Amino acid sequence: MEYFQAVPPGDGAWALHALLGNQRRRLLSSLRLRQICLEGTGLPAWLFDDCYRQVGDSAETIALLWRQRSGVATGMVPPSPAAEASLQQWLEELLPPLAGLEADAQAEAMRALWQGLEPLELLVVNKLLSGGFRVGVAQGLVIQALAQLSELEPARLRHRLMGGFVPSAAQFTALIDPADDDASLSSRPYPFQLACPLDPERLSDTAPANWQVEWKWDGIRAQLIRRHGACWLWSRGEELIHPAFPELIRLGEALPDGLALDGEVIIWEPGAPGPRPFAELQRRLGRKAPGRSLLAELPAAFVAYDLLELGGCDRRPEPLRQRRAALEDLHQQLLAAPSPPAAGLLRLSATLPLPHWQALEELRAGAAAAGAEGLMLKNLDSAYLVGRRRGSWWKHKLEPLQLDAVLLYAQPGSGRRANLYTDYTFGLWNADGQLVSFAKAYSGLDAAEIEELDRWIRRHTSERFGPVRAVEPLQVFELAFEGIGPSKRHKSGLAVRFPRISRWRRDKPASEADTLQTALALMATRP
Repeated sequence: MEYFQAVPPGDGAWALHALLGNQRRRLLSSLRLRQICLEGTGLPAWLFDDCYRQVGDSAETIALLWRQRSGVATGMVPPSPAAEASLQQWLEELLPPLAGLEADAQAEAMRALWQGLEPLELLVVNKLLSGGFRVGVAQGLVIQALAQLSELEPARLRHRLMGGFVPSAAQFTALIDPADDDASLSSRPYPFQLACPLDPERLSDTAPANWQVEWKWDGIRAQLIRRHGACWLWSRGEELIHPAFPELIRLGEALPDGLALDGEVIIWEPGAPGPRPFAELQRRLGRKAPGRSLLAELPAAFVAYDLLELGGCDRRPEPLRQRRAALEDLHQQLLAAPSPPAAGLLRLSATLPLPHWQALEELRAGAAAAGAEGLMLKNLDSAYLVGRRRGSWWKHKLEPLQLDAVLLYAQPGSGRRANLYTDYTFGLWNADGQLVSFAKAYSGLDAAEIEELDRWIRRHTSERFGPVRAVEPLQVFELAFEGIGPSKRHKSGLAVRFPRISRWRRDKPASEADTLQTALALMATRP
């Protein structure tokens, strides 16, 4: 809070932009910065690369080497006037023009900016140029600081920030202005409420009747908003996804004004008992203008979970049981209209019976057959909150799919893991008895296992391809993942969702690892 109080609004805007984890586009690549550094210091490339392997970060390596070799550290070079520039000047005036310069002019301008900067300042500048600047601070702490500064409720600030924050002095001033009437929020979604993984002990003292149970659909979480004669479809990632789903925008335009629905975008054919796999939905993502054939082949639907706004009134503080009753009434009214806009496009997320807690696992077991990835449990007395709040919403997903795969390739990680081989590629056996690349994973092993595997990789490398090492196909790992589907982009013909290492199968030889046929069988049971 003290920083935001002390700096002008323009600096505050850019600082907030960074603290929220937003990234500017990359102005110069790390490779280009490395080249400029080598030309300016006269260092050989092999020495830079050795230093990088020790430091683990290209921007930091440049900062340390430039400081030592350019003469700044010895006082031979005077400080750069740019060192006194404000944050807003750096990000709006000094750095952006560098991207458009010719090679020689660019290198000269870059070295001029570097001169006289302290190592930490050099690091920050390099990170900003390469688009890799990140600050490890929780968004909630940033919101709390702004709330103290502005004397606004944190929930109101979160709503103002939804849909993206464009850094400018005017935007920052409006954000923290208590007198602002929030008229600009007409297009903005509400902050999403998120679920926590189920903690069964938190349910044992409650009655099943106090919970609303639904399928956990595997689509794109979104809010469909109709206000002031216009419609918006926002993803949970705070992106407008209008172009990819024009039929849902037409649906929104037919809905009552002053309405905000929370739900899921899914590919679901009219009359079908369940939705299509997530892989089908991916074919619609990023499309600016999907053609008629694709719209007909992959029809989208909006599955409504919750009613956040009705008649322009914020319904989030009401208990879920009231919001659900209002949502059901609205859905019935829409279906009863002479030309129902909801037909096939707007679906109500069905509630599931749960007579006693012993039936929970049996109910979850039916998720795959329904085309879902598990269950959602929502407290009927809960308001619609912001983010994850333990005790209000629980998610109870199906157990992950698993396959035993053989380690084929490894490459170094980044940051503190730049000296270790931590990014792995795994393969399965095909019908010809050959190992085919199947999935990549870089999480799941503890620190001791990573170090042990790193030593093994270095001793059992068969080939090198730049930073990548091919290894002897001897080590087997159990991989866990959430879904599997066909893919033309992968040699195996398959793609998995959220792969990670669940355990190191030291007990299994590579010859007993799973096959592509086994993977195809898994795909048949759960896409």
